[in-house]
Amino acid sequence: MTLVEKVGQTAQRGTSSRSKTLSEDLKQAVREGRVGSVINVTKAEFVKELQEIAVKESPQGIPLIFARDVIHGYKTIFPIPLGQAATWDASIIEQGSRIAAVEANTMGIRWTFAPMLDISRDPRWGRIAESAGEDPYLTTVLSKAYTRGFQTSDLSNPTSMAACAKHFVGYGAAEGGRDYNTAVIDNALLHNVYLKPFKGAVEEGIATFMTSFNELNGIPASAHAYAIKQTLKEQWKFDGFVVSDWNSVTEMIAHGYCKDEKEAALRAAQASLDMEMMSEAYEKNLITLIKEGKFTEAALDKMVASILRIKLKLGLFEDTSFNEDTSILYAEEHLKAAQRAALESVVLLKNKKQILPIKASSKILITGPMADAPLDQMGTWSFDGDASKTITPVDAFRQDNSIEHQFIPGLHFSRDSVTNAFPAVIAAAKKSDVIFFFGGEEAILSGEAHSRADIRLPGKQEALLQQLSKTGKPIVLIIMAGRPIDLSNILSDVDAIMMAWHPGTMGGPALKDLLMGEAVPSGRLPVSWPKTVGQVPIHYNHKNTGRPASKESFVHINDIPVGAWQSSLGNDSHYLDAGFEPLYPFGFGLQYGSVEYTDFKLSANEMGMQDSVHASITVTNRGSYTEQETIQLYMQDEFASLTRPVRELINFEKIVLQPGASKTISFTITKEDLKFYHNGKWITEAGTFNFWISQNAQSGTPEKLTLSE
Repeated sequence: MTLVEKVGQTAQRGTSSRSKTLSEDLKQAVREGRVGSVINVTKAEFVKELQEIAVKESPQGIPLIFARDVIHGYKTIFPIPLGQAATWDASIIEQGSRIAAVEANTMGIRWTFAPMLDISRDPRWGRIAESAGEDPYLTTVLSKAYTRGFQTSDLSNPTSMAACAKHFVGYGAAEGGRDYNTAVIDNALLHNVYLKPFKGAVEEGIATFMTSFNELNGIPASAHAYAIKQTLKEQWKFDGFVVSDWNSVTEMIAHGYCKDEKEAALRAAQASLDMEMMSEAYEKNLITLIKEGKFTEAALDKMVASILRIKLKLGLFEDTSFNEDTSILYAEEHLKAAQRAALESVVLLKNKKQILPIKASSKILITGPMADAPLDQMGTWSFDGDASKTITPVDAFRQDNSIEHQFIPGLHFSRDSVTNAFPAVIAAAKKSDVIFFFGGEEAILSGEAHSRADIRLPGKQEALLQQLSKTGKPIVLIIMAGRPIDLSNILSDVDAIMMAWHPGTMGGPALKDLLMGEAVPSGRLPVSWPKTVGQVPIHYNHKNTGRPASKESFVHINDIPVGAWQSSLGNDSHYLDAGFEPLYPFGFGLQYGSVEYTDFKLSANEMGMQDSVHASITVTNRGSYTEQETIQLYMQDEFASLTRPVRELINFEKIVLQPGASKTISFTITKEDLKFYHNGKWITEAGTFNFWISQNAQSGTPEKLTLSE
């Protein structure tokens, strides 16, 4: 290969998703071997045309990889990733990714920019919707499921799709929850939290990585040699390739890290970034840098070899054809899987006086801007979904003639501030037995570049809910949103709350079944839900501080006497107005019935480094519904050479319990579960540990374990 052809493999080029033609410039670049991958070509005929040019007319006949953001479904849209994480079910994530790959293959797409593995602790950040939440263990488990689903066990499988772990690394820690922003993460925190899911993806054999837009500790991620070269490639032995995010190489100039595109190309290449998405710093400068002796052809060869290796694994050198049978799109089994995912993603947050489920004989008023919003129901990153295929809650209730209901939207989109329809909604509410208010935020209000400082329900949704509350009729608030919502102004106005995220194509039937008791809620929060935006960033696995907060010592702002003596004594680490706990903790989710945890014990209270201990608990369904219960195992290292979080999730299991049934769940604990990263290595220290088996990150009573050398 010539230098031009080698550099060509590092170039990802593309078009707008809405483009109706292929540019002659793109065709010629492919013909000359100056393109390695193509993004956002969404017509099968265009894919075939470009691939034929690459294979038959380019100098080396090297096939292209066609890429697309297939994030939570291609045509059949599953819940947003944050919603899928709320299922706490790896099989759902794997199945959804498999279906996405099968459907996308009908367009010749063999590379997706998913999963996003950024640990997300700030709901202001728009891309929290695309994450698996705040916990490194849960995200790691799901990272492996995503990888299996997209790639299968054999990348050469014609329906497989190369997955891409993104964004490497620290994007979820961006300052202020603002996209593209600065992240400052010390090395121990980086390894103990932010890198863990990416390591899991490597262990599962993920094909590609994508660098993030943010700078990490002063160095933009696309040139972060410690992250890419030293950690990912040298320590973890990753043998796939790394692609930049869109224009992120040349954006290092705006960061103030590189003075021009030539320096940006050099810095990124020295950090072992293999492929450049859309920008042209490599194409314009790598050959010159090699001729000047600032970069080497041998290093370029390694970059190109990584790209060619994945093309070989995908089987593209043998066969570039793909199955164009679009009849598999929205296949019945795909829709059933999407409905199951939506159903199990919903988290019941409040259920005052057990108002849910609703009796079938009830007169129901359906209102709110998200009740019949097919496009927004699909959520962010659903470019290829067809809104006409979405079944909304209104659709689902209309299809069930046994339920008496009336639909008056009141507000026509989430930001709507027109209140003309309020009187009609209030009048209808007075004649109803119960009100279903479908609120939230449009899909465009979350996702990339859609951070929000105010995370309350937008528009006049709060005003309508407050007026409805005055009717005295019970209100069920169903939220469709890409993030936790600040409910502080309306929490007391509603009787029940369901978080449905953006549930995708089949969200309507799933929600109808849950509301009417044909199914039971089983979702659990993958993030802490703040009382108010002033608490964020917020996460359960925080440090204790020297004055740890407690219910006993908490002083509320209204409890401070007027004219009180100025003193901090007796107070601890909390907000005077919001306290120290979230509104709903990580792992939280209510049921329609009652599940009881009893007889929690450790098989031993002392353990050596080579031993193992079993933590067990008996779980009993005391209710009349069949329940899915997620049993969560947490630990705390009480005293260590590096301060450790108050709790860390180290395992979980999701089970089905019939009414009256009991099951004993056991987890095995070894020193591997207790290790942490400190001073450049992973260590397990002797000491005292607390363990909980509980329903969420705040419940349960701990058992102690002493670990000896």
